[in-house]
Amino acid sequence: MDQATSEKIVDNVFKVLIEGSKQDYIGERISQLEHCLQAASQALDASADDETVLAALLHDIGQFTTSPDQKQMLCDAAALNEIDPGAVGGETKQISVGVTGHERIGAEYLRKLGFSDKVAALVESHVPVKRYLTAKYPEYYESLSGASKLSLKYQGGPYTAEQVAAFEADPLYNLKVQIRQWDDAAKVVGLEVPTLESYRSMAIKHLMQQPKQATAA
Repeated sequence: MDQATSEKIVDNVFKVLIEGSKQDYIGERISQLEHCLQAASQALDASADDETVLAALLHDIGQFTTSPDQKQMLCDAAALNEIDPGAVGGETKQISVGVTGHERIGAEYLRKLGFSDKVAALVESHVPVKRYLTAKYPEYYESLSGASKLSLKYQGGPYTAEQVAAFEADPLYNLKVQIRQWDDAAKVVGLEVPTLESYRSMAIKHLMQQPKQATAA
């Protein structure tokens, strides 16, 4: 991919993240952008390759690339407050805990823009890994935030034994689990991490290395 197109794509992707961060991150006490930056920072600290760092940064982009009427995962505010007291205030009766299928939406969005199959596969995996971990390690469920617990039922619930075995045979199994672990830990209030702009050159370089010639969305 040529440099000019790569730069335009990165501009647009970063705008999507910034604009999306203006939405409420229901059930969490940091912004969606802060969450993504914290996940990417953990990938950097682990000396992960560029594709893995970018997947950590962009793992939730499917939350923001949809139309306003995209199907939401809705639940009673009281149910969330019961799990996580104070998560939702005021007279709110019903809240969204995310966009249905956002992991698949985000992966397809990135593929169309020219990001590698590995980046897209890692982005697409972070919800399936949650289903895997809740099946494999029942105690993992208790570590989830209230919003994440409620969204699990919309995402298919814990895997079956057959699904667990199939997932563990995936060549990207370890990386997919690692992305999810960074995702889960990326909810720290006030944590200082590298800015979004610090990933610009990495993203442009990645796109320029891809054979696909995309158009800036």
